[in-house]
Amino acid sequence: MTGISRRAFVAGAGAAAVAVTSPVAWAQASPGGDVHGDVLADAAMVWRRPPAGWQEGPFMGNGFLGVHVYQKAGEGDVLRFMLNHSLVQDQRGQWEAAIGYSRLPIGYLTLTFAGSVTAVDWRLDLEHAELTGTVTTSQGSVRLTALVLNQRDVLLVSLETSAGEEAAVWGFTPLPSATTRTIRRPPDYTANPDPVVADGHVEQPMHAGGGYTTAWRELTQGGRRLLAATIVYGYPDSTGAEQAVRTVRQVLDGHPEAQVLAHRHWWKRFYRRSLVSVPDKKLQRFYWIQLYKMACATRENAPVVTEWGPWFPEVGNSWTNIWWNLNVQVAYPMINGSNHPELDAITTTFRKYHENLELNVRPEYRDGKSWALCHPGDRMLRPGPRYVGIPGVSPNDHTGNLTWAMHNVWLAHRHSMDAAVLKDVLYPVLTRAIAYYDRFLVEGADGRLHLPETRSPEYANASDATYDLSLIRWGCRTLLDTAERLRADDPLVPRWREILARLTPYHRNQQGVMIGADVPLAESHRHYSHLLWLYPLRESLDRTSFEHWASMRERWHGYSFAAASSMETLFGNPEKALSYLRFFIDGNVADNCAITPNTMYREGSNLAVESPPAAAQSLLDMLIQSHGGVVEVFPAVSATWADASVERLRTQGAFLVDASRSRGRTDWVRVSSEAGEPLRLRHGIDGPFEVSDERGRRLPYRGEETIEIPLRKGATAMIARRGVRPSQAWDVPANGSAPAWGLP
Repeated sequence: MTGISRRAFVAGAGAAAVAVTSPVAWAQASPGGDVHGDVLADAAMVWRRPPAGWQEGPFMGNGFLGVHVYQKAGEGDVLRFMLNHSLVQDQRGQWEAAIGYSRLPIGYLTLTFAGSVTAVDWRLDLEHAELTGTVTTSQGSVRLTALVLNQRDVLLVSLETSAGEEAAVWGFTPLPSATTRTIRRPPDYTANPDPVVADGHVEQPMHAGGGYTTAWRELTQGGRRLLAATIVYGYPDSTGAEQAVRTVRQVLDGHPEAQVLAHRHWWKRFYRRSLVSVPDKKLQRFYWIQLYKMACATRENAPVVTEWGPWFPEVGNSWTNIWWNLNVQVAYPMINGSNHPELDAITTTFRKYHENLELNVRPEYRDGKSWALCHPGDRMLRPGPRYVGIPGVSPNDHTGNLTWAMHNVWLAHRHSMDAAVLKDVLYPVLTRAIAYYDRFLVEGADGRLHLPETRSPEYANASDATYDLSLIRWGCRTLLDTAERLRADDPLVPRWREILARLTPYHRNQQGVMIGADVPLAESHRHYSHLLWLYPLRESLDRTSFEHWASMRERWHGYSFAAASSMETLFGNPEKALSYLRFFIDGNVADNCAITPNTMYREGSNLAVESPPAAAQSLLDMLIQSHGGVVEVFPAVSATWADASVERLRTQGAFLVDASRSRGRTDWVRVSSEAGEPLRLRHGIDGPFEVSDERGRRLPYRGEETIEIPLRKGATAMIARRGVRPSQAWDVPANGSAPAWGLP
């Protein structure tokens, strides 16, 4: 499709401007005035020069509508507001998901100035999810405020122009409605039809039916202007044009200020669900930006994040849908510890679309008893005509995707103890995931159960692949535990026990656990799939295997460093854990991969979002851990962090933990129980301590370093060093200086 030029839309945008008598700019946000407000103010990203693209620009979103702001090279008088929507995808299921169900680029708004841009001074206010600041040009200046409404898929941009820039004008350029993926693109693939251009909106029909529409409208009052823009996906019934036009009209003709206030209220409440403060302020800011990013990118009722979240890059590339062999699995764990279950799109996706998992299995195995999951797939778990491999038959990739995804669901359950997650999602899906493996287990001459050749992700094919064996072990243990918790009289219980008893051990050599039978780890491996039993499954600790993997870092990517950091916390090595984490967030380049100035991530010329949230989880692992039935406070805090403060971090067992550390010692811990699960706490307090309830009354407990407290549902326990009075969460002092994220 031939793109329609930016200039072609200037007239339409101008015609859509309507003079009104009501104010068109909303009131400035006021700071929180509490510890969260202070932490978030410090974490704001800033720009002192124009960002040049996806890797540098400020980003906004609400799980559906995503916006990036930047200036394209060679367009000195233009800002681009790249618009995308996580629902907008093709619907041609005759091709694999990355092509037939590909997410589609949409287009960008342009703000064209009278003069050339000479400077910017922007601030992305995390607390209110608003971009504010000025653009200075050779002819004047423009003050702007922009946000994506949390409660509606609408971008609002308020402008105040100075003399010389009164003629700054909005336009829109659609991008070709076609997959940007080139790998395995079939020769009969064609782009969707050209867009239909109207006054203030652009309809994009699709060959599969329906389509999507981008609409925008601007109100003006003197030197103040307010633009609203939206994207509506109408498949299969319409292009969404009527709804898109109606939405921008309703927002502008109603009470934009009330919409903004509701937006701000949601975001302020969002952040106050937990608190993390450490002396390393670059890392602290990074962590809070990842919370902001995840809330922009996903919600429990939104699609699971693709490689780009809702922010389809203008340049595109081949990662046009959802990758389930690592990327989704490492992006989401941080939402558990940070106490944000409202961001859990994974559990919701499997609850709504689990029946499509059978489409991922070859037709000859579709008996309703075994399921699997391809990558890439779409938001409804559909793979197109692409199937999970058959062990022993090449190609045999994707075998572990579904079981690993169920580990994310299991984590969601363990952090909430919501029985419905077990009953409705984890148990039925995991049962079928293990059943798929069980189809192919064979008894060897040694009497053990073996798995024929599968693909250890991104490394090599191997029989008895450690990656798959570790997932089978975890899956069977989890199913047995779940059956007991649900009191399910399941006829498969004996088989799960048999698999656990007879499954062959991992193959080893002097360097530790191997990729699989006769396949050693002989070169750098970014995916760490053969160490899944160590992290995140936490089956056992094995320093030898870890050190062999970590001795070859030439091909490591961002998530490799995040995983290495979290693994070191399990070994109790905080300084090594911090060094891996800082290597990544400091922007070091490894295998031509690096974090970007706006905390996004690139792998060569490809762009992604999953590694930074994985690194945020590494920070949480330093501050709180919960596995094996034990909650551990400050398990791997660097000696350089004399102080640390956390509030309402969520752990397995549905406990909420507050804790404070000062002068290198843990002072107190507060634990609240939401589910009445048994509490075993490794508190980390040196010397005599006292245990009491929320009223100061002594509570019975057993143990010393690890204590057991009978804590009923809704009750709270306080554990404090003798003579120390528990206080509130605080923003601890910095142990050094660091610039803000962005382009400061």
